[in-house]
Amino acid sequence: MDLEQHIRNIPDFPIDGINFKDITTLLKDPAALKESIDRLTDPYRDNPPDLIVAVEARGFVFATAMAYQLGCGFAPVRKPGKLPAPTASETYELEYGTDEVQIHRDAISSGTRVLIVDDLLATGGTAAAAARLIERLGGIVTGLAFLIELDFLNGRAALADYDLTALIHYGGE
Repeated sequence: MDLEQHIRNIPDFPIDGINFKDITTLLKDPAALKESIDRLTDPYRDNPPDLIVAVEARGFVFATAMAYQLGCGFAPVRKPGKLPAPTASETYELEYGTDEVQIHRDAISSGTRVLIVDDLLATGGTAAAAARLIERLGGIVTGLAFLIELDFLNGRAALADYDLTALIHYGGE
C-alpha cells in the first residue's frame, strides 16, 4: 500500500509557505491506519523495547497501538504543565526561540530500553530533546520511528547517533 496517497497536503497551513502534511486522512482509513502501524512496528518485533515514548499528540496514536502489538508499555512526553506527577524537563532550540518537553520522572528507570515514536520528523529538535530526556533519566534509546520524514529539513542529522525508521519521505517542499 502506498501510504503517501493517504496523506493530504494543506498549502499555507499553519502559516504561508508551509505545505502541511495532514495525517487525518490516513487515520480515518482503517486499512491505511493498520498498514502504517504494522509497518512502524515490524522492525522492532524481534527485539521489542521495554517502553515506547511518544511526543504529543499525534505520536500517541501510533505509539499506543505499537506498544500493544509489541507487548510493552507506553509513556507520554508532553508540553509543560500537562503531566500531574513530578516531571523531568528538557529545553530545546526552535528557529524563533525555545520550547520544552516533559516526562514523568518515574516513567524511565535505569536501563529501560525505549523506542521514541512520532508522526513526523522535521528538524529533529523535539525528538532529540526527548532522547536526551530519556537518557538523562537512565534510559537507553533503542531507536526512533516516524510515519513521515521531511528529508529537506535534515532532521535525521540531529538524530545521527540513533537507529531511525520513517515510512514516508518528502524531498524538496
